[in-house]
Amino acid sequence: MSEYVKNLMDDVKAKNPSQPEFHQAVEEVIESLDVVMERHPEYRAAKVLERIIEPERVILFRVPWIDDEGEVQVNRGFRIEMNSAIGPYKGGLRFHPSVNLGILKFLAFEQVFKNSLTTLPMGGGKGGSDFDPKGKSDVEVMRFTQSFMSELFRHIGPNTDVPAGDIGVGGREIGFMFGQYKKLKNEFAGILTGKGLNWGGSLIRPEATGYGTVYFAAEMLSTRNDSLEGKVCLVSGSGNVAQYTIEKVLELGGKVLTVSDSSGYIYDEEGIDTEKLAFVMELKNVKRGRIKEYADKYTNAVFTPIDATADHNPLWNHKADCAFPSATQNEINGKDAQNLLNNGVFVVSEGANMPTVIEGANLFVDNKILYGPGKAANAGGVAVSGLEMAQNSMRYSWTREEVDTRLKMIMKDIHTTCVSTADKFGAQGNYVLGANIGGFIKVADSMLDQGVV
Repeated sequence: MSEYVKNLMDDVKAKNPSQPEFHQAVEEVIESLDVVMERHPEYRAAKVLERIIEPERVILFRVPWIDDEGEVQVNRGFRIEMNSAIGPYKGGLRFHPSVNLGILKFLAFEQVFKNSLTTLPMGGGKGGSDFDPKGKSDVEVMRFTQSFMSELFRHIGPNTDVPAGDIGVGGREIGFMFGQYKKLKNEFAGILTGKGLNWGGSLIRPEATGYGTVYFAAEMLSTRNDSLEGKVCLVSGSGNVAQYTIEKVLELGGKVLTVSDSSGYIYDEEGIDTEKLAFVMELKNVKRGRIKEYADKYTNAVFTPIDATADHNPLWNHKADCAFPSATQNEINGKDAQNLLNNGVFVVSEGANMPTVIEGANLFVDNKILYGPGKAANAGGVAVSGLEMAQNSMRYSWTREEVDTRLKMIMKDIHTTCVSTADKFGAQGNYVLGANIGGFIKVADSMLDQGVV
């Protein structure tokens, strides 16, 4: 770590106390950028990196709502508008009890580089609330989301900030928020992505993050004249990203052994086939049940509950070829990363945002496995969100085949950028460095063009 990077990190930690996820995200990126700063002193002179680290705008507000018992509840709402150098702010809304300022700043920071890699004109942002939709009735979710949007609507717009979904925010929540925005503004505008197909949504949008993560893995494998055919895969999570990751892995001839939620994980040695995947989708999307019910139905599968005292996640301790972390940040620690390597995993493609701690990411890079970091591998979701914005602007809908073809091409282009950038900066095969530098340069050059704003 250079003196410049060390001093910058010290400053970030001093200005942003008690935000470890944000510190981690910044450190992982700026360490990669050391070599860029040496070659491009104009970036240091204009303090481009210091400006990227500081959000352009942070919005914090209260969200009061009434539950089904008639009790008043109060949550916090956030929107981090991180960087708009290459387009309107774009990034998801997360509803989860763990949501706080530091987590959303890390997500918004990552989003800046991810959106840049897609080649689409989108800046970076993120938002959400510490509201937990689990166990809430549809009416309670509606009351909360309407209250949330009653403040957020002032700060977003099709040419300003276009939020999407994330953890805890699916089609139901997007629908309620869109309806409230339309009522408040008296206009029908593409101010959210992930909308229903009947009112401005895009085909492939629900599948995009999972599909894109698998397409990226396939591109990495192609550099070794290999494919996903016959590969044994571990997948974490059971939400939108995990579901469509599994679907695409099966389509490309792979075998998936695991699926999880916050209560524990399933290990199915026979493999999760299309019938079992349909059960998971019904369980999580409709019944909103717990993944343990999978083992109740398919008795050969084993459910292992979460052990909060354990120093590793046993989901990552099975023989496999590929891993697709698709649950949440920091789900793979240093010991988990070593277990994956010990069990023969040589492909890791991240469906979640920053699911691997720095120690684990360094292990993957040092062992020269095919490691696709989240800002590159899971960019398919925001890419199709960008395509949804384009369709909204044209008042036109592309076919499923058209959107999927564009998604494949975007993931291929992201992969090419990562590989060529890593080669250019003397780090062949290092997708982390390639993604960080590739995403940064486009934003940095745009900021130089636009002056000190």
